[in-house]
Amino acid sequence: MKIIMLGAPGAGKGTQAKMIAEKYSIPHVSTGDIFRANIKNETPLGMEAKKYMDEGKLVPDELTVQILLDRVAKEDCANGYVLDGFPRTIPQAEVLNDALEKMGDKIDYAIDVAVPDENIVNRMSGRRACVTCGATYHIVHIPPKVENVCDKCGSNLILRDDDKPETVLNRLKIYHEQTQPLIEYYTAKGVLKTVDGTKDMKDVFADIVSILG
Repeated sequence: MKIIMLGAPGAGKGTQAKMIAEKYSIPHVSTGDIFRANIKNETPLGMEAKKYMDEGKLVPDELTVQILLDRVAKEDCANGYVLDGFPRTIPQAEVLNDALEKMGDKIDYAIDVAVPDENIVNRMSGRRACVTCGATYHIVHIPPKVENVCDKCGSNLILRDDDKPETVLNRLKIYHEQTQPLIEYYTAKGVLKTVDGTKDMKDVFADIVSILG
């Protein structure tokens, strides 16, 4: 079972990807993690990617797909995997599709965790992070025992720049321009399934399980 997770930043697709991986005993493959692992282990692909990253450039789609295919060729991916953070654009999806086709393979499901923009802005602007230990909270859903104080270490909690409404709106704009077209792409392939990401996390997961069977 090969699955791609789609959804805007803050929609909760990473959390759902981890839960799917655990339930179905398949790896949660995050492109960020693969890049870090390849660079840390100084693999040829990792060193190639690092050149671009050191210059502040985006890693080319072909190289990203190579690194991804190298990961999914490992033994633990024999029964499938959940892709999180890739593809982000139509060209990336096409490169991935062509590469999988050559291997006689394909994506089985593209799951879109759909959440309206205003919900995402409210959700992310309510996040708070500890300046010392990195623990995360939410002022509505997971509030600390004492306002703006970390339960674990007693340090101050802050609203990260990434979670400020203006930053979130900018990220959503990029998402709609670049990533939203993937919904049409995977609909045309007949593999797109949409779940309502505004529901409780457990209910979203239950909906995904009913799709995957």
